[in-house]
Amino acid sequence: MSNINKALKERILVLDGAMGTMLQAYKFTEDDFRGERFKDYSVPLQGNNDLLSITQPKAIKTIHGKYFEAGADIVETNTFSGTTIAMADYEMEDLVYELNYESAKIAREVADEFTAKEPNKPRFVAGAMGPTNRTASMSPDVNDPGYRAVTFDELRIAYKQQAEALVDGGVDILLVETVFDTLNAKAALFAIEQIKEERDIDIPIMLSGTITDASGRTLSGQTAEAFLVSVSHIPLLSIGFNCALGANLLQPHLEAIANKTDFAISAHPNAGLPNAFGEYDETPEEMGVQIEEYLKKNLINIIGGCCGTSPGHIKVIAEIAAKYKPRQYAELISVSQ
Repeated sequence: MSNINKALKERILVLDGAMGTMLQAYKFTEDDFRGERFKDYSVPLQGNNDLLSITQPKAIKTIHGKYFEAGADIVETNTFSGTTIAMADYEMEDLVYELNYESAKIAREVADEFTAKEPNKPRFVAGAMGPTNRTASMSPDVNDPGYRAVTFDELRIAYKQQAEALVDGGVDILLVETVFDTLNAKAALFAIEQIKEERDIDIPIMLSGTITDASGRTLSGQTAEAFLVSVSHIPLLSIGFNCALGANLLQPHLEAIANKTDFAISAHPNAGLPNAFGEYDETPEEMGVQIEEYLKKNLINIIGGCCGTSPGHIKVIAEIAAKYKPRQYAELISVSQ
């Protein structure tokens, strides 16, 4: 933990860009997703990107390498859907530990290779923990508002299994990201705190919510400030936002929390908003201009990209970030006491 804290004090850290965007370029077929091991599997597997850490590990390794080459300090493991809850769609709940462990191991190998080449710029691995495809706060059935598709305890158990595998695989950080329901996030955070206590470890936690529309709220109805307050009892490395919005639309929400917390602030926005075909058109240069506004206002400690971003975007972001000093979040502690 001391390494990442030291790096955060010295410079703005750069997170990688989108995994899905990079994988789409490979145009993997159903057979590619299955590989030899799952060639006779009973359900379709195309689209299960996490599985590619087992069936196409070279591609995952190459993508991590491209992001590090572009200037990233931190890469995320290929585990966005790596819980039993999300993997139920593919009847692969039993593979969850292996998926997370192998994904962490791949990212760890690449990070160590780059750190060995540039010891003055250590590279880090963040274990990506997505929101799952169920929500604990809201009913999916408009006719039954009291119904819940998942319980807090089911989420806690699923997240604990994922986090344990990521830690075993060698991640430096656990990143609970794309949070649309804070209750889901609290289940993940509770599970991580359990692991920290059971194993007597202190692994840093990044938490990243997602503002889903122009009202400036998460899907479960919280403003940026409310989201911050509701999770601030947990000792976090950083808090911030990702996905849903482009860099310019995300800025006011970062401003809303940056002067209200002692945590580091992170952001990894999309490359603009999707077009009519669901694609992202914002160029690295266009995104870079917007990201620079964050840095001019001293809002950020960790910056990266989400949907639609590529190594080209991260290269521009890294070049801009190198010109600015990180937000001095530790100084806020004495001010608030």
